[in-house]
Amino acid sequence: MSRIPDMVYEKVKALEERIGYKYKNKNLAINALVHSSFSNENHNFGFPSNERLEFLGDAILDFVLGLMLYNNKSNFSEGQMSKMRALIVCEASLNNCAKKLNLGELILLGKGEEASGGRERPSILSDAVEAIIGSIYLDGGMEEAEKFIRRILTETYEKAVNGILFMDYKTALQEELQKSGDVKIEYKLIDSYGPDHSKTFKMSVYADSRHIGTGTGKSKKEAEQMAAKAALDEINQENRGNEIEKTPQKHTCFYSS
Repeated sequence: MSRIPDMVYEKVKALEERIGYKYKNKNLAINALVHSSFSNENHNFGFPSNERLEFLGDAILDFVLGLMLYNNKSNFSEGQMSKMRALIVCEASLNNCAKKLNLGELILLGKGEEASGGRERPSILSDAVEAIIGSIYLDGGMEEAEKFIRRILTETYEKAVNGILFMDYKTALQEELQKSGDVKIEYKLIDSYGPDHSKTFKMSVYADSRHIGTGTGKSKKEAEQMAAKAALDEINQENRGNEIEKTPQKHTCFYSS
């Protein structure tokens, strides 16, 4: 194990200031900032990647949010709680938290990841948030971990329980379809009906001119989202083993305007 550079301890100090928590064991803070690309390029650094901490933080995050939703005075059903928790802890939500804390500049990245824009990559930033949660739990216990979670996610939690946080099926569909390369995705208005003050819109979505889903809504945007959801549901039925349906629920969300 080589000597830890001073700049690493400077990152830890900055992290503590931004998250409002002072580590007793600084090594846990360092580990939370180590991306796999860095550990792969620096075998003598002495710390593994933050992936194990991320795994732990993910479990703690799910537990804390589950408890918050269970104790909510609205007495949400199991299905409602599952959907809201998935929205609150999605990649976009945690990425927003990371950006507010400017975590990108603190993460230890390999040269290749750094050059390819890793400090702005949502998956890296959201994973780092979960790793920090895991590190706080190991260092200070559940109470401190819960304090941090509430500090960064209360606003998102309130939006979810008040019904103003929604799933972005369009982005999820785009991500799914473009895994194997560029795909031209188009949404077309098929029909609209009802009085002017309460119209219903029907939209269809096409991938490379092939119809893949149709949905309705009280606005064109809502109908597009429902069309994308229908397409994702169809893809999920065709690919039962790869959990496509879980992907948008866990990772992709957007806030209503």
